Amino acid sequence: MSVSRRGVVKGGAAGALSIALAGSLDTIFQTSAGAEAGAAFGYGPLVPDPKGVLDLPKGFSYKALSAEGDTIGAGVLVPGRHDGMATFAGSRRDTLRLVRNHEQTASGVKPVAPAPLVYDPAAYGGTTTLEVDRNGDLVRQEISLAGTSTNCAGGRTPWGTWLTCEETEGFTGQTKSHGWVFEVDPTGRRTRPEPITGMGRFAHEAVAVDPHTHVAYLTEDASKPFGLFYRFTPRSHRSEYHAYMAGGRLDAMYVPDLPDLSVVQEPGATFRVTWVKVPDPSAAATSTRKQFDKITRSQKLEGAWWGHGKAYFVASYSEQAAGAAADHAGQVWKYDPRKETIELELVFKPGGRFDGPDNITVSPYGGGVILAEDGDGEQYLVGTTRKGEPFAFARNAFNDSEMCGVTFSPDGRTLFASRQSPGVTFAITGPWHRVRA
Repeated sequence: MSVSRRGVVKGGAAGALSIALAGSLDTIFQTSAGAEAGAAFGYGPLVPDPKGVLDLPKGFSYKALSAEGDTIGAGVLVPGRHDGMATFAGSRRDTLRLVRNHEQTASGVKPVAPAPLVYDPAAYGGTTTLEVDRNGDLVRQEISLAGTSTNCAGGRTPWGTWLTCEETEGFTGQTKSHGWVFEVDPTGRRTRPEPITGMGRFAHEAVAVDPHTHVAYLTEDASKPFGLFYRFTPRSHRSEYHAYMAGGRLDAMYVPDLPDLSVVQEPGATFRVTWVKVPDPSAAATSTRKQFDKITRSQKLEGAWWGHGKAYFVASYSEQAAGAAADHAGQVWKYDPRKETIELELVFKPGGRFDGPDNITVSPYGGGVILAEDGDGEQYLVGTTRKGEPFAFARNAFNDSEMCGVTFSPDGRTLFASRQSPGVTFAITGPWHRVRA
């Protein structure tokens, strides 16, 4: 199987992800083409969109908002390569805010923002903040961070801000170093384009934050050698914006006698871990993942989220042809900070109808999840019922670009999701309670 990129967990509901995910996702990746339409469960078969944009089940509809190239203001356009996204409180009771990443590096529609919001003028990544009313209509939008690079995933903080992650260690023409995490205030009042250096400089993917201790767990998607799973213990435990700027300690996870997570193929396998201090988190001379003689690695470490007092993290796939110790089509691991153990929750095998796990969010309906594909061929939003039965909830009818940024509104009435290229964000509504098993 060839999977193109990521398995990233993002969105406001993701923090509540249930352990039932194990059964549901395993079913998704083992299911045959006969289940693809979801006629037996879910919301029924997909209805072709006359506009050729997004196929949805009967009764559901979408609104396309904030498309790449739309005009925001004089000389300001919506950037492209939409990616990770989360919801926050709006300026009024009947609105909400979306903070959305743009995974551009050194080309595309460049974010244009006031100088106090620009980090590196040579970089094309950043974030856009959208304000949306309860009907899914766009009220306003603005560039909320500019001059960052390859903003892929991220995570929410307990104090209601967005951590946006750079999935890069630099590029030709940069004027400042890259590979950092930045914090974005959804209100736009406090955002400063300053990297959180304590969280390290590497090809970041996602962040999961323990809401009680504020310890953050970070994934790295890198190769030659493969990436690591990190723990950032902040010096300050204040629950406020920029608390992480006070610094802290960055460690990398080490499982003795397990140099490559891909060799573990049995769900339930549990290993005791230790944490090794990263000698130079700034990677001034050597990449953080190269600063160890013995460490535990994995190809395609991607999504991370916090739930049930544990940190979950995803390896999207592993291929021996790329230097991995074993092949798999995805792993979900669970780290228990009290026991200091990791446990393999899931291992996905090739051959299913759906492929390329990317963004995941919990559905408030039916006890399942909504998963965005970033695989080969057609790209779906895939749902599961409480019993783990998979169904196709939506299909990108426009092209083969990945779906991303899935997240429900706080009231559960609207599912927001994006097509990455050409970038456009959708607000999807319909009879959510109709899910059937």
